[in-house]
Amino acid sequence: MVRSISFYNGGFQAKYGDKMSSVLDIQYKKPKRFGGSAYVGILEQGLQFEGTNKNSKFSYLLGIRNRSNRNLLSRQDTKGNYVPSSADFQALLSYQFSPKWQAELLSNISQTKFTLIPQASQLTTSVFSPVFSATIGVDINFEGREKDRYQTNMLGFALTNQVNKKLKLKWMLSRFENDEEENIDIIGAYLFGERDFDKRNPTYGLIVNPLGAGIYQNWARNELNVENWNLSHKGSYDKGKHAFLWGLGYDKSQINDKLNEWEFQDSAGYALPYQPNMLQLNKVLKSNASLDINKFSGYLQDNILLGSDSTHSTTLSIGVRFNYNSLNQEFLVSPRIGASWKPKWKSDIIFRISAGAYNQPPFYRELRRNDGTINTSLKSQKSWQGVAGFDLNFVGIGGRPMRWTTEAYYKSMTDVVPYDIDNVRIRYFGENNAKAYAAGVEMRLHGELVPDAESWISIGFMKTQEDINGDHYYRYKNAAGEFITAQSSDQVIADSARFDVGWLRRPTDRRITFGMYFQDYLPTNKNFKMFLNLLYGSNLPYNIPGAVRYRNAAVIEPYIRADIGFSALLMDDDRSKRRSHSPFRNFDNIWASLEIFNVIDRPNTISYLFIKDFSNTVYLLPNRLTPRLINFKIVARW
Repeated sequence: MVRSISFYNGGFQAKYGDKMSSVLDIQYKKPKRFGGSAYVGILEQGLQFEGTNKNSKFSYLLGIRNRSNRNLLSRQDTKGNYVPSSADFQALLSYQFSPKWQAELLSNISQTKFTLIPQASQLTTSVFSPVFSATIGVDINFEGREKDRYQTNMLGFALTNQVNKKLKLKWMLSRFENDEEENIDIIGAYLFGERDFDKRNPTYGLIVNPLGAGIYQNWARNELNVENWNLSHKGSYDKGKHAFLWGLGYDKSQINDKLNEWEFQDSAGYALPYQPNMLQLNKVLKSNASLDINKFSGYLQDNILLGSDSTHSTTLSIGVRFNYNSLNQEFLVSPRIGASWKPKWKSDIIFRISAGAYNQPPFYRELRRNDGTINTSLKSQKSWQGVAGFDLNFVGIGGRPMRWTTEAYYKSMTDVVPYDIDNVRIRYFGENNAKAYAAGVEMRLHGELVPDAESWISIGFMKTQEDINGDHYYRYKNAAGEFITAQSSDQVIADSARFDVGWLRRPTDRRITFGMYFQDYLPTNKNFKMFLNLLYGSNLPYNIPGAVRYRNAAVIEPYIRADIGFSALLMDDDRSKRRSHSPFRNFDNIWASLEIFNVIDRPNTISYLFIKDFSNTVYLLPNRLTPRLINFKIVARW
């Protein structure tokens, strides 16, 4: 469903359904008669055209982009032959029939392919305990390959009628399709133990004290097809101090899913879990699903101007939304209210407050349980939310304008569908069996520390937790009434005690987030620019599979990253200085840029690999994100 098109930071986004699609990485302005841009870089290449016809009734914006992350992936911990490729095409066509009628056509075609033939991997971590400390590592040799394909197509048509100055009507029709294929057949043989990092030894870098060894195999043949049709209408009517907004929509989704994957683990010659005289797979997921879902939705909103003059104003927004889902036969109504107030003060400040109910109807991923079965009666996740904040404009350093924005929020959530993060996958429970909350404050300061160069600094604090229904575990006691541990001399169970897990951190519970972006240029030459980008995120919880007592007890260390970039103007907009026979005489400008991502080369962690030794002790070995990466790009506009 093409719901809106918004222009932002050198591109535009088309919103269809509940997704935002980034369309072009170019600076969009009023279309020229004919113009465009092209860029060539180490990581991606792109080409864009825009223009209008003679009477300016027809305009177009076309773009094509190609990405290759082979250089990025070649420095991962797992060595092998990576063949990633991604390409997309976008088009926005517009025709103005008359001052009152306009038609738009938006299209997006995207395809991603990924092939991996792994060879070997080395992971290392440090272990500290009251008993010992060591540098633990695992060496893995691979056979097999992974081959995945993802394709997305979207086509949307919109017809707008500006009936008069007060009334505007819009009708939209769109189709969205997503096809995914995952084919995996990889065998890994591993040796796990203490790694020698003494360069004086001939065993430097090798496993010298083995703690475990084995073989595992991952196999998958998964297919998913999602097709969605949407027909919707929205309108607006301006009646003085009242501005009415409304909308109606119908979605028809067809989903076909084939899930077929299994995992085999062998440790020291025994299949896990161990079953005498038989081969046992560690995990099996096998299911087929075909769903036909109809959804109806709509909204009605009134923006009321309560009072306004040249120095102050007050507005109030009251609205209600509804949606119906034929799969679970759920009908929901969500009231919302918001207000903004610009007081009659010397300071240029606006206060904002809003509250309401927000319901998230389940999509297919939430319906699928961990064992692959589908829960067609899954209900929407529901929440009541409140937000309060302000925007303050003031004169800052050197008399330049600055803006400070702050928002505080609280969300109380019910019918929550819990999930775990499995490497880069999200595994939903497929049940409305939890409640949760989220609370936080976000602040951002915008300004020009140097003239004509936007910079900002932001900081956010958040806490989010969940309580899963019936989440509990038992601890066992011996005859002396002591809890049995690995060190207990009496291991005979005489009694047990139940413990409820209660509130736990959610997978997104990052308490502190900090960001800073700074731009500058040479005082004597504004055509040479630089930027510095800093990011910090405090630690995140990570789930330990199959351990109710220690759910989300593992910790991913803080995320720290710094990027720096330099750009230089190779050719400016002054065409009078160019020779008539120059091949660049029709170009507006040409820029060259050099970017260094993760300049401090920090090994940020995205997930953990869980390894058991001979005594069944579990060790966590980190899977790292991309190390330092350099990108060079040339951008030409005409």
